[in-house]
Amino acid sequence: MAILRSVLLVLAVTLCAAQANAQAGLTTLSDSSETGPTTVELPEDLTPETVRELVSRLSDQQVRGLLLERLDAVAKENAAPQESEGRAALDFLGESFVLMGLLLAQVVTEVPRVFVGVNQSFNSFAGPRGLNGVLTMFSMMAIAIAIGLVVENIVTRMATNWRKQIEAADAPDGLKATLEVLGKRLILELLGLFAFFAVTRILIEFLVPGADRPLMPILMINLVVVPRLFAAISRFLLAPNRPDLRLVYTDDWTARFLFRNQLYIVILAGLSIVIFEFQMMHNVSLDDATVGFWLEVAVFVWIAYVLYRARDGLTAMLIGAEENDVTPTERLIARAYPWCAVFLVIVTWVLVQMIIAQGRFDLLSDAQHYVTLGLLLSIPVFDTMVRGLVRHLVPPMRGQGIVAEAAYQSTKRSYVRIGRAGLIVATIIVLADIWQIDFTDLAHANLGTRIAANLIENLFLIACGYLVWELVSLWINRKLADEQTAAGIDLEAEEPGGGEGGGEGGSRLSTVLPLIKIAAQVSIITLTVLIVLGNLGIDITPLLAGAGIIGLAIGFGAQTLVRDIVSGLFFLFDDAFRVGEYLDIDGTVGTVERISIRSLQLRHHQGPVHTIPYGEIPKVTNRSRDWVIVKLKFTVPFDTDVNKVKKLFKQIGKDIMEAPYAEDIIQTFKSQGVYDVNDVGIIVRGKFMAKPGKQWMIRKDVYARVQKIFAENGIEFARREVRVKMPEGEEAQDNTGAAAAAHAAIQEQVEQETGSADKPA
Repeated sequence: MAILRSVLLVLAVTLCAAQANAQAGLTTLSDSSETGPTTVELPEDLTPETVRELVSRLSDQQVRGLLLERLDAVAKENAAPQESEGRAALDFLGESFVLMGLLLAQVVTEVPRVFVGVNQSFNSFAGPRGLNGVLTMFSMMAIAIAIGLVVENIVTRMATNWRKQIEAADAPDGLKATLEVLGKRLILELLGLFAFFAVTRILIEFLVPGADRPLMPILMINLVVVPRLFAAISRFLLAPNRPDLRLVYTDDWTARFLFRNQLYIVILAGLSIVIFEFQMMHNVSLDDATVGFWLEVAVFVWIAYVLYRARDGLTAMLIGAEENDVTPTERLIARAYPWCAVFLVIVTWVLVQMIIAQGRFDLLSDAQHYVTLGLLLSIPVFDTMVRGLVRHLVPPMRGQGIVAEAAYQSTKRSYVRIGRAGLIVATIIVLADIWQIDFTDLAHANLGTRIAANLIENLFLIACGYLVWELVSLWINRKLADEQTAAGIDLEAEEPGGGEGGGEGGSRLSTVLPLIKIAAQVSIITLTVLIVLGNLGIDITPLLAGAGIIGLAIGFGAQTLVRDIVSGLFFLFDDAFRVGEYLDIDGTVGTVERISIRSLQLRHHQGPVHTIPYGEIPKVTNRSRDWVIVKLKFTVPFDTDVNKVKKLFKQIGKDIMEAPYAEDIIQTFKSQGVYDVNDVGIIVRGKFMAKPGKQWMIRKDVYARVQKIFAENGIEFARREVRVKMPEGEEAQDNTGAAAAAHAAIQEQVEQETGSADKPA
């Protein structure tokens, strides 16, 4: 019993410590026993010895009561956050909107007092100094700025060679030369700006009194340094006066408009920050510091106006110079971007007001909202940089033709998508750093412990899955293009195989690669989803078991589908056909145009497409594998010199080996001697061996050459002649009987020739 009491008490004390209640010195509980109310004093230093000593002094009922009390306290404390977890976010948003509404109402009603805070802060600043003191301070500041500008000019003139190269630079050839010119100009501007700021800052320390020095950096940084820094970066990207050096694709008006207005907006935002900081330095209340609010409103309205006016230029910037490479989705996003950017400006302003309404000025102390807005609005520039880098980093096109061109364009798009994915990840990380967001602490923001605690890891897994997807697709597409280019497949051919079918197919790898691509993509998606679900704490074992059960159900309920898939696998293992080959499947002929997991599509040379499930294929006759032999028959009169015909055929064989299609001939045209003799004449035969699909063009040329060389050597083709012998004594006017007899003789001859044609060669 003592052991039981010890275990129960240790458990109770542990729960107390877990909830930070073990520090309580006294715990009072009501005892329904005869002893009445009892006070149990828990030692501050809980050790096994003190626990045993305490247990020895307590009854079993007291131990049970203490344990129940601690368990109830733990349950109440754990239940409170769970009950309010779903409502906390909504309560926060509702409270923020209400406070923001009150703040805006207060600001609007106090418009007549908008300059009260400015006057108050200026009087507080100028009062102790007097007019002479203020003028002296600004005079010293002006002298420091003038000397800083002189030093800046000297520093920039020291780099004489760079300045001459920049001024005399014509339109550079390529991105590298452009970046070299722009980089030199940017470095010069930054060096001059650094020299200006350093000299000015040092002079201010010597010339300006100590009481006025805290204001000087605020003025210099927000009204001089930051605007000039933005101007240098904007000049580097937009090159408003040098279209030949412009990195982004846009017109001159848009470049100049964005450059000017961006500079004005930065100056206005800096003025807003300076006034707010100046008022805070002189203890002006927030109720009187409304001029900063209206300046900030002006900044956001100006940004929205600039986005609206430059919407066409921003759309063109996102589309880029190579419009043929832009997909319909990318074109739609480019057209929607200016309006989305305006909406983003409005949302950012609302969020800023919500933060101010909550009193979290520390979140805006370093102008995080302006930096965030500038970063998000620079998406067209970043996207242009990604596409520009891809154009110079993508491997050169392999081979020639439409297949190689399609593969090259697909590779470029894959590189662009990978670059954009990396850009999105980098933007999220930078924004998290700007706003000092620790994703591992999001579990305390009522987002769900398991989801929030693993948010970054899950995003990383999804990003890795997408990256693997793109890399696999990129490799397979390039490999498939290499195989098709090597096989000489021409997707622009009007009549593959000479218009009569039988074209040469692709390689075995080019046939299997599309199926491998589909299988790999499905596997990547499945594995990524399962890993993410497992990382969220979801048991994926039932999912795997359910997938197995579904597979069995499909196996029993869709036997035809299973038969088609299994038959297709065996056909592919046997290498029975490939894409581009000409097949005869139980009387259905055509070129293999597409292979899926359960069927193939045959394109007849006259246009129709036949879709045949693998399970319904009794046998396959492949007319495009390796080589094809064509045998041609010619009928000549009985008095023709057969040896001469043989020599003429040999001459034709030599001539066609010098024709443009000679590389498609495996064995040249040659005579096979006399094939047959009938009542019309002597049948001689010749043959040649060619690559599949090339025989039709060669056959046409051979027919034309035979006709020409026979005419040059006085050899005529035998003609069918029907002689009708009339009985003696009858008049020759009986033409009807003669015609009927001739027709019967012709039919008999045709039947004989048809039967002889069926004999093996």
